[in-house]
Amino acid sequence: MTQDVFVFGTLKKGFPLHEQGLSGAKFLGISRTRQCYPMLIAGPWFAPMMFNEPGIGHHVVGEHYECGEDTIARLDRLESIGIPGNLRVVIDVEPVAGGPICSALAYMKSRKLADPIHSDYLRVYEDRRFIPFDRRDERLRPGTKSH
Repeated sequence: MTQDVFVFGTLKKGFPLHEQGLSGAKFLGISRTRQCYPMLIAGPWFAPMMFNEPGIGHHVVGEHYECGEDTIARLDRLESIGIPGNLRVVIDVEPVAGGPICSALAYMKSRKLADPIHSDYLRVYEDRRFIPFDRRDERLRPGTKSH
């Protein structure tokens, strides 16, 4: 069984978690959220976060994929589903170039995880400050420079 997934941040092509999360998934195109959502860069790792607060923010632009159960399970692990504040929500998305509206999974966060906040609300995530999992310990060691 497959499921549509909408990604707007570090899971997009060319960003740090794409290969790890979406290798083998079928790319369906560039889409945007049907409703406005607040999406910003926050937290100690400069992560893109979208909150489940429809009607606030912008129509967020991202990538639309068709994913199998194995990919969904991998995305759930990457997005810390099961840990409080990490959500998997069904939202409506529409192709930017036009086409039918469809439902897709989107990974969202609770505002309590958004500390500190590093941006205003964004339409498109293009920031390159995200600190991947494999570089986080290095940042925490005393005497090392942050990236």
